[in-house]
Amino acid sequence: MPFITEGKTRLHYQKLGRGPRVLLAFHGFGQDLSFYEPVAEALRGMYTIYAFDLFFHGESWLAKNHEPLTKELLTHLLERFLEAEQIDTFSVAGFSMGGKFALTVLEGFFDKIHSVFLVAPDGIKTSFWYNVATYPSWLSGFFKRTVVKPQPFFRFVNTLNRYKLMHPSMLRFAAYQMNSPAKRLKIYKSWTGFRLLQFDLPAMINLLNRTEIPMVVFLGTFDKIITAEGIQFFTNALNNCQVITLKTGHSHLLAEVGNYLKQHPDLRK
Repeated sequence: MPFITEGKTRLHYQKLGRGPRVLLAFHGFGQDLSFYEPVAEALRGMYTIYAFDLFFHGESWLAKNHEPLTKELLTHLLERFLEAEQIDTFSVAGFSMGGKFALTVLEGFFDKIHSVFLVAPDGIKTSFWYNVATYPSWLSGFFKRTVVKPQPFFRFVNTLNRYKLMHPSMLRFAAYQMNSPAKRLKIYKSWTGFRLLQFDLPAMINLLNRTEIPMVVFLGTFDKIITAEGIQFFTNALNNCQVITLKTGHSHLLAEVGNYLKQHPDLRK
């Protein structure tokens, strides 16, 4: 298994497909790098995809002395990866929480990037759930206790449902992601471990427009986690951005992107 290591921290990746172009790909919460296989199949013969496990997912791990993850450490690990694989130019993709990783790559390696593909990305408009889990500190402690004692959380979800204060699909998503101690620990560690991956969006917009790096953003019609309205201020400000909306929700969006790419060869160029 290929890893990039720094002390006890390890970043695991795998090569999918064989093509002349290179794509670095980062999955979403609760997934692993194998979720990019439908995309790799659609891009077969055109791209070599290097899919990464996010930290706390798959075979990647972030050592305690490296928590929370900084953009500097992630950039350093990826510099070593690019050197090891002898990659000079590439595109980057990120789905959901992996959007934070893709945007970090964009910031750190804009002079090497051919294009950017974001799929319902986190990192542009920070979600309510992320905020309450990581800031302020007393709420972070509440969520940490929820790992072993989830009853208050589920009572809170039931209250939101009873008074119709949140869309049912978001409530189902939250309940599913919190329905076991392992899942609750993973989401707590991911939220807190990635809290420093934040971005100066006006500066990023200026960077994209100045360099003319093309961006494609995929969104789901039924996705209530990352919505078109939520990131419209960002996509509308870009000179070279295509927004594609697919008839699916958040969880199945990456697989639907693979299906879409099979049917639209022009987008694969």
